[in-house]
Amino acid sequence: MAEAQNIPVGSTTAGSIAVAAESTVATRMSAPPSFDVADFPVPHGREEEWRFTPLERLRGLHDGTAVATGGIRVEVTAPAGVTQETVGRDDARVGKAGKPVDRVAAQAYSSFEKASVVTVPKETVLTEPIRIAVHGESQNGQTATAFAHQVIEVGAFAEALVVIDHTGDAVLAANVDYLLGDGAKLTVVSVQDWDDKAVHVAQHNALIGRDASFKSVVVTFGGDVVRLHPRVEYAGTGGEAELLGLYVTDAGQHQEHRLLVDHNQPHCKSNVVYKGALQGDNAHAVWIGDVLIEAAAEGTDTYEMNRNLVLTDGARVDSVPNLEIETGEIVGAGHASATGRFDDEQLFYLQSRGIPEDEARRLVVRGFFAELIQQIGLPDIEERLLAKIEEELEASVA
Repeated sequence: MAEAQNIPVGSTTAGSIAVAAESTVATRMSAPPSFDVADFPVPHGREEEWRFTPLERLRGLHDGTAVATGGIRVEVTAPAGVTQETVGRDDARVGKAGKPVDRVAAQAYSSFEKASVVTVPKETVLTEPIRIAVHGESQNGQTATAFAHQVIEVGAFAEALVVIDHTGDAVLAANVDYLLGDGAKLTVVSVQDWDDKAVHVAQHNALIGRDASFKSVVVTFGGDVVRLHPRVEYAGTGGEAELLGLYVTDAGQHQEHRLLVDHNQPHCKSNVVYKGALQGDNAHAVWIGDVLIEAAAEGTDTYEMNRNLVLTDGARVDSVPNLEIETGEIVGAGHASATGRFDDEQLFYLQSRGIPEDEARRLVVRGFFAELIQQIGLPDIEERLLAKIEEELEASVA
């Protein structure tokens, strides 16, 4: 029995909040997935999957005019036993987790020179995280432009935590593949902490083995335009996926997160929770959450939720949850979307106990994000993210 909940919230000031109408998963893509960029027409902005994206700010990633200039530095720090390889496009692991679903992802696949593959051998349980630092550096005063492909492979019954940290100034189009063997457990924390002018467009593909568990935590702060497309498929029964995300969107920024969980195997689970806070003129956040339960996926248990907190006038949110079910033999399915402003009762309660208004607003926002940050499990990353949220809030509560 499917259960759906949608809570569109009307604007309290003109143009400050927008909630998009639902459409089916089937209409999301204008072309079938493909590794060949020629299979995707150049988007014009009226397509379902591009209608929210400011194409003119993608620096040519969408129309083939972007040219790789280098300047992207990638450093991998991994515990003993983890292997790192540089491979070509002909390696069987590259693209195994999923094909590109739009022109930018296909352009990235067609244009990268070498892919990086990090492998955790089967039955290996890591006690320290794998850290991947991606840093953009200007070349002769010009923003670095690059195309990249990263593969994280976790063998059967292995366990790992991976932190991918994006910093600096860059124009980056990338594909990231997560391959989980049977019974494997993988947690990935992807942090987008770019400089103000950076552009980052990426497709994340997770292929989850039988009885394997995948947790993704996506954190987006910086950049002019960030457009991420996490996707999940299952390679066997009993797989579990948890997709968590938080974003703080400032004036002029466009942050877009488009998710798809494809329940193509029986008796699998998924849970999606994304939260965002927006502040400043023309701050624009987009969240698209698609869940497809195929006819063969009996016993599916899934839920997705997006919540947004608008801190100032002039910000815009487009939130579109969508659930498509092809079988009635499921455990449960539902979705929800909510966008609103500060809860006056919460602020009043805190102020009545002697807490100044500015500090009360900070506490409310910290509490809004705390449940997601606490699930990362790395104290240094959690402390850094909380400090970054405090820094971001200075603009709206000072």
